[in-house]
Amino acid sequence: MFDLLIRGATLPDGRRNQDVAVRDGRIVDVAHGIEGQAGEVIEAEGHLLSPPFVDPHFHMDATLSLGQPRMNVSGTLLEGIALWGELRPTLTRDAVVERALRYCDLAVSKGLLAVRSHVDVSDPRLVTVEGLLEVRERVAPYLDLQLVAFPQDGYHRGPEAADALSRALDMGVDVVGGIPHFERTMEDGRASIEALCRIAAERGLRVDMHCDETDDPLSRHVETLAAQTVRFGLQGRVAGSHLTSMHSMDNYYVSKLLPLIAEAGMTAVPNPLINMMLQGRHDTYPKRRGLTRIPEMLAEGIPVALGQDCVLDPWYAMGSGDLLDVAHMAVHATQMGSVADKKALFDAVTVVPARLLGLTDYGLEPGCHADMVLLQASDTTEAIRLRPNRLKVIRRGKVIAETPPERSRLTLEGRPVTVVPSDYAPSAMS
Repeated sequence: MFDLLIRGATLPDGRRNQDVAVRDGRIVDVAHGIEGQAGEVIEAEGHLLSPPFVDPHFHMDATLSLGQPRMNVSGTLLEGIALWGELRPTLTRDAVVERALRYCDLAVSKGLLAVRSHVDVSDPRLVTVEGLLEVRERVAPYLDLQLVAFPQDGYHRGPEAADALSRALDMGVDVVGGIPHFERTMEDGRASIEALCRIAAERGLRVDMHCDETDDPLSRHVETLAAQTVRFGLQGRVAGSHLTSMHSMDNYYVSKLLPLIAEAGMTAVPNPLINMMLQGRHDTYPKRRGLTRIPEMLAEGIPVALGQDCVLDPWYAMGSGDLLDVAHMAVHATQMGSVADKKALFDAVTVVPARLLGLTDYGLEPGCHADMVLLQASDTTEAIRLRPNRLKVIRRGKVIAETPPERSRLTLEGRPVTVVPSDYAPSAMS
């Protein structure tokens, strides 16, 4: 007897007509034609069944704060940081919690069941930390929330940042963060990386740094981050987020840099939506795309995980909490248009960030947690193309969100009434 049986699904690896059996919150079998009774049966009808989406880079303390205290007129990263600096002293724990919980509801509806959020620790009151620690506890039954101690104003530039970061980690924040390119000098940036990696090594924690989020090709802190990762034995525990300066670097330097990142076992976390909006602001034409070198990183064997970064906050007046929007933008910005490319980008919003966060028992194999998303798409390529409805979102074997299939009813002169599903595709593609 199973608690849940999903019949006739397509899996991300291309296997079709697969059944998934669930008992006690875990997957117990994946095969074609599973026999047995179940408390609930879901007919997948060939739709894509995926493990849940995982966002490796977000700012939940700022989300849904758009317009407070005013709008970002220039649209630049620096004005966004200045706006956040104006808002931060007025923040309350309750306001942070209320906005974050609303965002988590949106995330769950999109099949996003794990998020790594940076938490600004520049304000010594640490109301952002207190608020998101409360949120982490409250959403734990349905969403895994991992927190990064992030000194938004700079570890050395912020007068109380070092003490505040240490206190945030003592309070239970999971990951050490940094922003070396925002320190006052290149040397201060280098020193911050060394100090923060040392803290992570001493505490046995992971590292995730905003790194080189600039168009300046001479911003090369990722090189230092890779070297310090090796020095402190942090291989496999470090992420470099954004890395947009790499878009402006010369090819010879990058040919040296990418093997160093690979040797350090680092994960790259580009944020296509936000960086396509923020970067290249000082260019006329040609205008740089400002996204790091994703195809080249993948070719070098560097894991790439794509982040949402922002939704309706001082830096980004858009966003929907949908990681498939992120992958969709990455296809266009990087010209990764092949089927294999799109499968790699689908992995970059599912299995790769799951590994980065250290999620256990994640996936669609027997023994894994029964956390799944049934999408109104036939495969991963169509999922990125359509960004379809999440027909079922399942957590530990229970449906926690569902959206009806999207269909359009056409009434056209001289033709019978026709119903067209949103995932319609020519037969040659199906």
